[in-house]
Amino acid sequence: MRDNIFMIVSDEEIKNGMATDVYFLRTEEILKKKGINLQVVAEVTASSLDGWGVLCGLEDVSKLLEGLPIDVYAMDEGCVFYEREPVLRIEGKYLDFARYETSILGFLCQESGIATKAAKIKYAAQDKNVISFGTRRQHPALAAVVERSAMIGGMDGISNVAGGKMIGIVPAGTIPHALIIAMRDQREAWKAFDELMPADVMRTMLIDTYYDEKTEAIAAADTLKERLDAVRLDTPSSRKGNFKEIIREVRWELDIRGYEDVGIFVSGGMDEEDIYELRDVVNGFGVGSCVAGAKPIDLALDIVEMDGKPCAKRGKYGGKKQVYRKWEEMEDKIVLSPQKEEMKGDPLLKPIIKDGKVLRKFPMKEARKLLLKELDLL
Repeated sequence: MRDNIFMIVSDEEIKNGMATDVYFLRTEEILKKKGINLQVVAEVTASSLDGWGVLCGLEDVSKLLEGLPIDVYAMDEGCVFYEREPVLRIEGKYLDFARYETSILGFLCQESGIATKAAKIKYAAQDKNVISFGTRRQHPALAAVVERSAMIGGMDGISNVAGGKMIGIVPAGTIPHALIIAMRDQREAWKAFDELMPADVMRTMLIDTYYDEKTEAIAAADTLKERLDAVRLDTPSSRKGNFKEIIREVRWELDIRGYEDVGIFVSGGMDEEDIYELRDVVNGFGVGSCVAGAKPIDLALDIVEMDGKPCAKRGKYGGKKQVYRKWEEMEDKIVLSPQKEEMKGDPLLKPIIKDGKVLRKFPMKEARKLLLKELDLL
């Protein structure tokens, strides 16, 4: 029996290493009874990537491994990485961290997957704002995970209230169709929003509930006039048709009425292809499922050195490694550590835990800043 109300594994169970696959506990039992506990080096790598990934999840990993008698090295959060590069390295007695592999990978794979998809969306959007709208596509307990990872991946804002509170970001959002339906009239809903919301909340009005977008855009502009900041099109796929042409019509009708400063914001099933197609005719995007429900990065943790000697299973490269980067070219080189020759570039794997003590903090804003720098270089 469990005490939790919802299907959530507790912090205590994760920290104690019980959110693990049973074969790790069986491995512990066998090695302990056989008196085997060798000094090892284990590395986390991705054998297959769609071009590049973005590392995320180190804050959770550091809290998980804090207090264990091990050393941990990692790339920075927000760092772009390529196939076969170690993004994290653990040095210590194997039994001191064996049972934590499942949770280490769970944190890194999911959070890096979300951050990577967010980065590719932001790369496509260029200078246009992109807001994370997708927490409804995930378990609510993961709201902060989704929003933090999305922000590290370059998103310009998030929508979830609890998630935003945990990561220190004020959520953004417009109005749902439900408000318009409940008030039985678009104009009444728009006026009520304008009347009751604080002045610092943008007046972005949803314009596709009952009529075509052009008609509702004109109505929203006539209703709020100079107080209207933007309109949002959340047009369902069954009604989209030539969506770019619909947006151009809305832009034209607003402009000829003197509303050139009113922005156009689009949402509803947006993915990279849509953003490449629409970025020249809109001011911003709301992106949901493709980021919040992003495929996890397929990272794996493997022993590559045992008692100071290289070792590895099939398909993996043995030996403790370091990655050096030439930033201007975004080119990396993987070398054995310690390296025998002087290397050009900066080492990417840096100490984050020494004998169980966490050495660094993992500020989200710094990780996002690094990612945006890398997108410019890419």
